[in-house]
Amino acid sequence: MTRTPLERNFNSWDNTQLFYRYWPPHPTGHYAIILFHRGHEHSARWQEMVDQLNIPTLHLFAWDARGHGLSPGERGYANSLNELVKDADSFIRHIEKDYQISMDRMIILGHSVGSVIASTWVHDYAPAIRGLILGSPALRVRLYVPFAIPALRLLLKYRSKSFISSYVKGRLLTHDPEKISQYDNDPLICPAIAVNVLVDLYDAGTRLMQDAGAITVPTLLLCSGADFVVKQQAQRRFYNHLPNLRKEMQVFPGFFHDTFNEVNRHLPIAKARMFIQDLLARPTPDVDLTKADKQGYTYEEYQKLLQPLPKTNPKYWWFKLQQKLLYSIGSLSDGIRIGIQDGFDSGHMLDYVYANKPSGKFLIGKWIDWIYLNAIGWRGIRLRRKLIEAVLHHAIEQQLTQLKEVAILDVAAGHGRYVLDVIQQYQDQPLHVLLQDYSKANVEQGQQRIAQLNLSAQAQFQRGDAFDAETIEQLSFRPSIIIVSGLYELFSDNDAVMKSLHALYSILAPQGLLIYTNQPWHPQLESIARILTSHQGGKPWIMRRRTQQEMDQLVHKAGFYKVNMSIEKYGIFSVSTAVKKPQCHPHLP
Repeated sequence: MTRTPLERNFNSWDNTQLFYRYWPPHPTGHYAIILFHRGHEHSARWQEMVDQLNIPTLHLFAWDARGHGLSPGERGYANSLNELVKDADSFIRHIEKDYQISMDRMIILGHSVGSVIASTWVHDYAPAIRGLILGSPALRVRLYVPFAIPALRLLLKYRSKSFISSYVKGRLLTHDPEKISQYDNDPLICPAIAVNVLVDLYDAGTRLMQDAGAITVPTLLLCSGADFVVKQQAQRRFYNHLPNLRKEMQVFPGFFHDTFNEVNRHLPIAKARMFIQDLLARPTPDVDLTKADKQGYTYEEYQKLLQPLPKTNPKYWWFKLQQKLLYSIGSLSDGIRIGIQDGFDSGHMLDYVYANKPSGKFLIGKWIDWIYLNAIGWRGIRLRRKLIEAVLHHAIEQQLTQLKEVAILDVAAGHGRYVLDVIQQYQDQPLHVLLQDYSKANVEQGQQRIAQLNLSAQAQFQRGDAFDAETIEQLSFRPSIIIVSGLYELFSDNDAVMKSLHALYSILAPQGLLIYTNQPWHPQLESIARILTSHQGGKPWIMRRRTQQEMDQLVHKAGFYKVNMSIEKYGIFSVSTAVKKPQCHPHLP
């Protein structure tokens, strides 16, 4: 059965109009498959797959990624892979809204780079989709040149926008002569790929292989046994780290990279069809992570970090050496000195990282400080600040059109830098802010900053404990926006977080907004735990990660519904917005 697509467009997160094809169901249907094409390709390449799936009651959607096919943008280019993942989120939300198909009735199917985009979206955004099918995911591309990735990283330092042309021709993708000819002669296929996207693809693959345990949706991997484009070892590692909830992996011997366009493509397509039909026949899996602080994936990781390394472990000596250097020559850096004195997770440290002005004793101290401030975690923190500011701006603008007055509460504000910087732009608006922090020193610094910015008429700063539910509930200030930034990440106990969230729910105005952050992943988690100290009496700074799914479930359980989310390009820090649900309808979306 040949299905004829409709050609349409949607507005992505930055208002770029991206092209997609839509195959309507016949006669009607309530479920959807969303298709993500391989790098270089476009949505029309899915036509035969759509026909051979032969499930006429499914809605099917396939985009042309930014810079590909009929979508706009420089061919093969995006500012980052994260930009493409944000596009994917916009695409799926467009389908959810315009076609009235809820996430739990969607199955995502990707191929190669499309599989990485899809799985990164599932990992980072934690959507409640029905299932995930990954064809030959490009977790590790075979570059065949020694030290290719370090060389490409170096190139990006001197030339931020550069391209390489793919070595892959049709004969390396499939044994089918007709498919080889179609690929080599397709004018919409672009051989170029941006170097920055290729490097981001490598980094995303690393994150997915290390943290596949965060993906709890039913997942099927369909892999080619003679793939000259990507490495099967990486696919196997990713699969092995997936939770044992509902996962399958099938390798097709002799298949080249283009799994769905090989001579015997009916085999993987039949497997995909069976998996889809099985998903549709079963209820959506219920995965409760609200007790993940007591058992499970991140709990076990946290327990390992709490245990000191034995001296027989080489890493013990490596971390000891780094700690020795940090407390000796490293203290010439002003940033490191603040961390040693007040804690590397303190509000003082956070404000210093936000300022991002290297300083220290002598030239070497300033140089060390520059290196310190450019650690990936601190770069991510500064990007998180930009995300929070953008989200806060949007929330204020939205509420100024709806309410007589906007009231903002930040329950753990540190020095309050980003909130105060934002409200400077609303000095002539009916907007008031209450900032709180547990640290007396932070409160004093924040009060000074309010005075410096002439914001005393709009902003107050007082001491307060975000985990003291009784004190929060007794506040006379009734916010329409509550911010919890960088706080819950520092504490493992979900019961304490739930008490805090319930208290915040009780004082938030009806339909008010909660802006919250999370740290679902960190590439230096063990280094931080073994080397750095916290604000809690100089104890080691040991964090238990919360996957995005866990954090979202806690927020939902407290009575909020998540409506939006952003994550910075390293995948370390996320910023989400949730709306307060009416108490009389606690289960409403």
